[in-house]
Amino acid sequence: MLEKQINEMKENIDIGIEAENRKEVVGILNILLADEYLLFTKTRNYHWNVVGKDFKERHEFFQQQYEKLDVMIDEIAERTRQLGGATVATMNEFMRITNLKEKPGEYPSDLKMISNLLTDHESTIKYLRKSADKCDQEYNDMGTNDFLIGLMETHEKMAWMLRTHLD
Repeated sequence: MLEKQINEMKENIDIGIEAENRKEVVGILNILLADEYLLFTKTRNYHWNVVGKDFKERHEFFQQQYEKLDVMIDEIAERTRQLGGATVATMNEFMRITNLKEKPGEYPSDLKMISNLLTDHESTIKYLRKSADKCDQEYNDMGTNDFLIGLMETHEKMAWMLRTHLD
């Protein structure tokens, strides 16, 4: 069912990108959507479960981070729809295609939480960098290339903010 949903494309879109190329880009975007949703959920989990002497600062910091991710999630889903694709939209679908890993039942220290999120942001940055190149060079989709570069820059800033808590 997931494969069918991802592969369903509106054929009557004439924006200068072949339907097969749009299908490949939609696949990239759906994996990214799953990664972002998992990262959002993990960040929200840490927001709820952080403890310690820096609770207030960390609690607010995690909230700022998950709010940015929430906006990005919506933009990725909308970009997918603009290209005529369907978005994955259930936790089951997200977990089947994400590049990231959950750690159920773990409640690490605040610094370990930050370290875990940093690792996920860095992984996402690498995926975005690779995918942006593919969208431009292989799929003739400069719009998604630009979109992914913008997301990558946002993740780089978020990763930098996480890193400053670890220095």
